[in-house]
Amino acid sequence: MTKKTIGIAIITLALAAGGGYWLASSNMGTSAQMQQAATTAPEQTTGSKDAPGTVRIDPVTVQDIGIRTALATRETLSREVKSVGRVAYDEKLIARLHPKTEGWVDLLRVDETGMQVDKGEILLSIYSPRLVSTQQEYLLALNNLRSLQSSPIDDIRRGAEELVASSRERLLLFDVPEHQIRELEKTRKIMKFLHIQSPFSGIVVNIGARDGQYVTPETEIYMIADLSRVWVYVYVYEYELPWIKTGEQAEMKLASLPGESFTGKMTYIYPYLEENTRTIKVRLEFDNPGLKLKPNMFADVTIQASRQVDAIVIPTQSVLRTGDRDTVLVVRGPGKYQPRDVKLGISSDGLVQILEGIEEGEEVVTSAQFLIDSESKLREAATKMMEVKTPTTGSPRPSMEGEGTSTGEKPQ
Repeated sequence: MTKKTIGIAIITLALAAGGGYWLASSNMGTSAQMQQAATTAPEQTTGSKDAPGTVRIDPVTVQDIGIRTALATRETLSREVKSVGRVAYDEKLIARLHPKTEGWVDLLRVDETGMQVDKGEILLSIYSPRLVSTQQEYLLALNNLRSLQSSPIDDIRRGAEELVASSRERLLLFDVPEHQIRELEKTRKIMKFLHIQSPFSGIVVNIGARDGQYVTPETEIYMIADLSRVWVYVYVYEYELPWIKTGEQAEMKLASLPGESFTGKMTYIYPYLEENTRTIKVRLEFDNPGLKLKPNMFADVTIQASRQVDAIVIPTQSVLRTGDRDTVLVVRGPGKYQPRDVKLGISSDGLVQILEGIEEGEEVVTSAQFLIDSESKLREAATKMMEVKTPTTGSPRPSMEGEGTSTGEKPQ
């Protein structure tokens, strides 16, 4: 081997040794940095003074996961309950007309559904043998009174007057109109056909008889509805029920009447829940000038709930709902978060009332709280698992020798 070759070999060995030392130093530095990062992880358990589950998060991680907070404030909660309503007949303003006795329809004067009728308007004429005989009895009573009203005996005169009154009352009970009774008294002629009149102004909803038809007290000859006032049925959710009460005002708008609104009031809250929709039925009443509101129309209804509540509130999204409890993450310091159980009240416009658990002015987490809560539960579970009972000084440790000698074997 020449001197030149030996020199090259020495230089190569020196370079190799230097590179190895540099690589070893670099690896040691990287290991130290990783160890330091592990010991300063972003999420750490807190000291013994903190409540169980409290976690700390470094500012960089707080910014990375986008933690936002809000203050618990005292505000006056109010609410507008919005729903879809359905216009219906006012059940108090519906008349179902039946004849009071058997007979035959002679002339159906109102013979189309949907017709507008006025109070006292003649709907039809009916022939009834019983009504004819009742007229005859009334005329006999009138004639009897005429002949006995000058009697000197008070009881006879009084009896004749009572017979006239009772006969006239029978005519009224059979729904014979006043104008026909007066005509009977004036002409003293029995009328073959008697009239049935409308009890109030309204719309004919149903006709149950036709000309010449035999009818009985079971026959519904007319159904008439007064539409000067209508009912509107609205369905509200269970959580909205604490806000509403009877007597409160409501505003209604309909797609069929653009630009118009109607003002009414809540008159009844039904005492049962609709099973399929889990809603409560509410009844509203509206005046109907011009009969613009028609049954079975749909409308948008806003109930102006008058109830107002002075309460400590936080944003609704701050609450973690786990089924059996409600939890809020409270800021206890920079990067320090404590889970706390709360008792909730009513909610409105994205805010929820806090009955217990949070005081006014405390800061709560409104976003990324699921990540923090998961970490909190993980830390709390790990802490409980690490709580191992420390053996006392006097407690003897188990002896392996005892186990060995119990089998008769000598320890090696």
